[in-house]
Amino acid sequence: MALARIARHPLHPMLVSFPIALFVVAFLCDIARIVTGTTSPYWTLAYYSIGGGLVGALLASLPGFVDYLSLTRSEVRRLGLWHMLTNSAVVILFLFNFYLRRPSGAAAAGGGSGLLVFLSSVGVVLLGISGWLGGELVYVHRVGVDEGTRGPRRKGE
Repeated sequence: MALARIARHPLHPMLVSFPIALFVVAFLCDIARIVTGTTSPYWTLAYYSIGGGLVGALLASLPGFVDYLSLTRSEVRRLGLWHMLTNSAVVILFLFNFYLRRPSGAAAAGGGSGLLVFLSSVGVVLLGISGWLGGELVYVHRVGVDEGTRGPRRKGE
């Protein structure tokens, strides 16, 4: 059961797509920067993508935490805890990445580029793992699914 809802729709799944997309864009900018050998505009786009992703992650975490508190079965609660801890690790990695990329940071002056790519890579891998855990919560354990509102299935669904 998910408690953080609008019109019977859980908020957390709606909000997570923004930080996921923004963190992946930052990673893709790092790859593009390596492939092209060009810093601009990839550096700037990655920096602002990470910043937006961090804000989005914070916004998504609030209803996610409310949903976590509503979990009662120990197996599901444990899975929810791993999902939350993995997401927290992603946020910490990208927060450090964002800090290093700031205009006055050493990485912005050209140093630490390999570290930034490493942080983005690990962050995106952990994001995939966390997404899989979130999918387990929804599709296997039916967290956030309102079974009572389901009408009869139409042909082709």
